[in-house]
Amino acid sequence: MNWFQLNLRKLMWFGLALMLPLLSLNMQRKPFESAWYDQPFHLLVGGVQNLFFIFSDGVRGTTGEYLNLLDIKAENARLKSANAELLTRLTQYDELVKENSRLAGLLDFREKSKMELVAAEVVSRDILADHSTVRINKGTHHGLRSGQAVMTVDGVAGYIYRPENFSSLVLLVTDRYAVVDGIVSRSRARGIVEGKSRNMSALRYVERFEDVKVGDMVVTSGLDNIFPKGLPIAVVESVDMPSSSVSLKVDLRPVVDPDKIEEVFVVLNAANQDLTERYQVAANTTAPEAALLAPLPGAGATAPTSSKTETKPAPAALAPSGAQ
Repeated sequence: MNWFQLNLRKLMWFGLALMLPLLSLNMQRKPFESAWYDQPFHLLVGGVQNLFFIFSDGVRGTTGEYLNLLDIKAENARLKSANAELLTRLTQYDELVKENSRLAGLLDFREKSKMELVAAEVVSRDILADHSTVRINKGTHHGLRSGQAVMTVDGVAGYIYRPENFSSLVLLVTDRYAVVDGIVSRSRARGIVEGKSRNMSALRYVERFEDVKVGDMVVTSGLDNIFPKGLPIAVVESVDMPSSSVSLKVDLRPVVDPDKIEEVFVVLNAANQDLTERYQVAANTTAPEAALLAPLPGAGATAPTSSKTETKPAPAALAPSGAQ
């Protein structure tokens, strides 16, 4: 008999012989133990499940990161909006602090002064380059009239040029039509402060032999009781002595910046008050706020007797009368 010849019966007997040991092993397995022929299927299914889990976990992670990114963007936008709001509030707070400081200075000045003053706010500015004027929110209804002095706690601002019922036009000291009688604080040299440009003035009619130097402070003379005496007007920027003129050419920089005026005082009655000591104390102090702390002369004090230099006649008319 040829065993190598394909015989179906022999093949069936051979397979049965191989299966008997396997069946015997399967019948001897413990309870809940998987059959040997299930293991390849379990291995295949487990591999597929593991791959599906890895894929689904990656999808969940990517989706979660995307959603978190959207939340982060929304949170970032919310924080930016909150930050902008806080910055706005901080800016408003800083403005309120500055305004409170200015108003406290005005109140302190007014309480320590014996002058009759009316506080006013600047409501508009002249946009024309030819003039330096501002409009304040007080007028004839509040006792204002043409020619009255307008000042700040720092110095001369100008004077009332055109009063109306509830507002007034103020001619600033830098206007070309503005004139104020002034004295050099150090040497007592006298002249007329006239407007020259939007940010500059000039001291006119100063005799050639007078002692005027760069850095000198020019203050009000106090004549005619329009401005109080000793109120700063400007600082000397340059001094020139033209050969063809009998007067010095003196350029000034006003102490009050015309572009930064917000609150002013209108002097209804200067009461012959002398502010020389107050502003000399401020000039010798490093902190600008020290000017607000310097005591003003008492209400019952009288103006000091004019010195020999101060009794010289003014070379020109006072500012208000000259401007009108």
